[in-house]
Amino acid sequence: MSNVSARSRALPPSIYWLSLCSFAFGLCEFIAAGLLTPMARDLHASVAAAGGAIAAYALGAAIGAPVLTAMLARRPTRQILVATMLVLAAGSVAMAQAPALGALLGVRLVVGLAHGVFMAVASHAATNLVDPGRAGRALSIVWLGLTLALAGGVPLGTWLGAVSSWRWVFAAIGVLALCGAAGLRFAMPAARQDAAAASALDSLRAILQAPLLLAAGVAALVSVATFSFFTYVSPFLLQLGGLDADWLGAAMLCFGVCAIGGNLLGGWCADRPSALRCSVLALAALAINLLGFYALRAAPLALLALCGTLGLLFFALVTLSTMRLLRLAQQHCPGSDAVAAGLNIAAFNAGTAAGGVLGGALIVVFGLPAIALGGALAALLAMLLLWMQSQKLDAPL
Repeated sequence: MSNVSARSRALPPSIYWLSLCSFAFGLCEFIAAGLLTPMARDLHASVAAAGGAIAAYALGAAIGAPVLTAMLARRPTRQILVATMLVLAAGSVAMAQAPALGALLGVRLVVGLAHGVFMAVASHAATNLVDPGRAGRALSIVWLGLTLALAGGVPLGTWLGAVSSWRWVFAAIGVLALCGAAGLRFAMPAARQDAAAASALDSLRAILQAPLLLAAGVAALVSVATFSFFTYVSPFLLQLGGLDADWLGAAMLCFGVCAIGGNLLGGWCADRPSALRCSVLALAALAINLLGFYALRAAPLALLALCGTLGLLFFALVTLSTMRLLRLAQQHCPGSDAVAAGLNIAAFNAGTAAGGVLGGALIVVFGLPAIALGGALAALLAMLLLWMQSQKLDAPL
């Protein structure tokens, strides 16, 4: 009897294939940071210009997540997921053969579009493949692939690029994407065209409702709070904390490992009746964590621990925010769930870009320590916005 119960509570294999595919997309997105110098050298461009490879991908994901997902809303889910993986496979091979920086940027923009669509549709599909009581857990497993890409895939890919060539790294991502496409083709249940899904125009109109936009605003502020600091974490730790390169590596490892735990913690909290309270408490903890960087910037061991808790809190909030937007979409615009997930992904990407700009401005005007204070203020603003929304929706904490 217990074996039957355990099997009934096991997640379907398709959830783990979705996680593998999100790992492949995450690796394609994040690895550019680790390969920036050899890419710039090989393509005869400056490092600053090559940095556009990161911005181009993020821009594609921000556009693709809500807009293209809406346009494809009535296509079968498995067809969309497999198609986006094939775009990643072809795009990765094209990146590996890119003759110049312009071509590389163009391909990364296209792959970023596919990334946004995949993560939006995969998030929606994961919650539909299980019963509502395990939707948060299923979603956290899908997003775990992105976290693992950041925590383990990027260091491994950076090492591979150093000992061989950055082009081989993208070729390997292409092979991984093909494996993911094949896995989804056979593991995902065949679904007919979703007649209940809203049209593209109706979906885009639906997600512009105030409750969804406010929830997306909270998600964007979470990214602003984190990345106004984390974009410049290296000079902060090296210059203010007095850490050397080995300590910096340990801090990044701490961030990555704890991010995995944060992903799973966020999924567990999202399935609890107190999910909203968990989100508010996590935002308060994020603000305190960032204030800790400012107050303890001369204590290396404390900085190491704070990097870990930053990763844990941010990725827990990613899962909680995505689940919240999906549930709001089910209440306010049924049939547009996947597009709502895309809105969340666009918000996180926009917040990441805005956080980098805010952090740079704070450094210029107030100096490097100010990025921790700016991030803390953004986290407090997100907490206030979430609290205000909970009162308007008659959902007290």
